[in-house]
Amino acid sequence: MQQELQEVYDEVLHRNHGEPEFHQAVREVLETLGPVVDKHPEYREHAILRRVVEPERQIIFRVPWVDDSGRVQVNRGFRVQFNSALGPYKGGLRFHPSVNLGIIKFLGFEQVFKNSLTGRGIGGGKGGSDFDPHGRSDGEMMRFCQSFMTELHRHIGEHTDVPAGDIGVGGREIGYMYGQYKRLTNRAEMGVLTGKGIPWGGSRARTEATGYGVVIFADRMLNTVKQSMEGQRVVVSGAGNVAIYAVAKAQELGADVVTVSDSSGYVVDEAGIDLALLQQVKEVERGRLSDYVERRPGARLVQGGRVWDVPCTVALPCATQNELDHHAAETLVKNGTVVVAEGANMPSTPDAVEVFQGAHVLFGPGKAANAGGVATSALEMAQNASREPLTFNEVASKLEGIMERIHHKCASTAEEFGSPGDYVLGANIAGFRKVADAMLEQGVV
Repeated sequence: MQQELQEVYDEVLHRNHGEPEFHQAVREVLETLGPVVDKHPEYREHAILRRVVEPERQIIFRVPWVDDSGRVQVNRGFRVQFNSALGPYKGGLRFHPSVNLGIIKFLGFEQVFKNSLTGRGIGGGKGGSDFDPHGRSDGEMMRFCQSFMTELHRHIGEHTDVPAGDIGVGGREIGYMYGQYKRLTNRAEMGVLTGKGIPWGGSRARTEATGYGVVIFADRMLNTVKQSMEGQRVVVSGAGNVAIYAVAKAQELGADVVTVSDSSGYVVDEAGIDLALLQQVKEVERGRLSDYVERRPGARLVQGGRVWDVPCTVALPCATQNELDHHAAETLVKNGTVVVAEGANMPSTPDAVEVFQGAHVLFGPGKAANAGGVATSALEMAQNASREPLTFNEVASKLEGIMERIHHKCASTAEEFGSPGDYVLGANIAGFRKVADAMLEQGVV
């Protein structure tokens, strides 16, 4: 890392103690920006680097609510509004016990560049709570979401900050939060949240978008080596929204998907994941993968170990951050993996990325490969503004075009800066440059 970039990183470490995920995300970007800073000295002169790593606003608040037994519970809520140079803050809300300020900052920082890559007019932010939705009733979810929105509504709006879903936040939770927002503001401001139900402002294909997008990106990466998804053996981690629709799109393109995973372990289904059964278990019943195995002859649940031990040609990490370390990366390389595309946010550790790049495995970082979800959220915002809904096929077609353009932008930028095939460098520089130029033109704010 260049000396100036190292100084910026050292300041981040000094100002943000105990936030390793945020440190990791910042370092991964700064390590690739040397060539673009050399080419554009104005970024130095106007302290763009120091400004881009500092959130514009960090909000932390108390979320009290009453559970079904009548006991008062207290959680902590977060919203980090990271950068609005390109438009209103945009990024999901995560409900999970692991949530803390550092994780929200890492997610928000990544979101800035991901949103830039989509080509839509949206800035970057992220939010959530350390609330655990697992096992909670509909009534408890509603009361929690209403309390969460009672504070959050002060800080968001369709021209200010537009949250969406993430881990633990789906259509049910978005519905409860939008209802409370409407009640508090007396405004049917549909563009304030994305991921809504279709009858009241949601976008068709939004549920599918992130999973579809990561597979489209992986397919375009394969095209660069004269291959496609057809006939590939695919390992997917996770069993949530992103993983399910990554399975769906990969199967649609002719791939053989043999795994999914959750906190109980991973399923190996050599006959190919039964998508309908997986959706029934995870989306309808909100069950565990053990329920899938009980109803799927030939499938087996592996408890412990790593899903990455299963041989594959395409790996799609779609669960959570830092789930794929250098040992797993070495196993994937040894087993002949050709492409790794991140469906989750920063699921590969820095050491794992080094292993992939050293072995010339095509590696698609999350800020590029999983940008389909937020891109479709931006389409939902546009539909809300125009009151003109699109069909599923229209949204799916636009999504494919956006993912193709992101792939092209990452690949061409990497080539421009002398590192052909380096999607990490290409994504970081392409995403950063657009944000940096907007910040320059808007002055010191």
